[in-house]
Amino acid sequence: MSEQGGERPPESVPLVRVIAMPADTNANGDIFGGWLMSQMDLAAGNLAQRAARGRCATVAVDAMSFIRPVKVGDEVSVYGELLSTGRTSMKIAIEAWRRARMGTEEFRVTKAVFTFVAIDDEGRPRTLA
Repeated sequence: MSEQGGERPPESVPLVRVIAMPADTNANGDIFGGWLMSQMDLAAGNLAQRAARGRCATVAVDAMSFIRPVKVGDEVSVYGELLSTGRTSMKIAIEAWRRARMGTEEFRVTKAVFTFVAIDDEGRPRTLA
C-alpha cells in the first residue's frame, strides 16, 4: 500500500468505487466516518471472501486513521491488500482515496487493517481453503 507522502493511489483496481451522497453527511457537510468505514469493510470483505473461497466475518479493525475529510460528490475508491493469513484468519490493509467531483487529483482519506475469519454455514470458524 502507498505511504502518506507519495499521494498516489495503488496501481491495483479498486475493490469498491462509490460517490459520496448528501444522505451520508454530518451537520458540517462532511461524510460520516462510519459511512466511510462501511465502504472499507465491504471492500475488505470482498477480498477476504475471494481469498478464503467462502463466507467470512469481520472480527477486528486495527489502527483506523482518518486523514482528510470526504465531501458530497467526491468519488471514493477503496483499495486492499492481503497482508497475512493464519489457519482461519486474514489481515487485510485497506485504504480509501477521494477525488473531487470536478477534479483529477486523488488524496488518501483513511486507512486501516481489517481482520477476517473464514466461517462455515453455521457461522463457526473454518480452515482457509
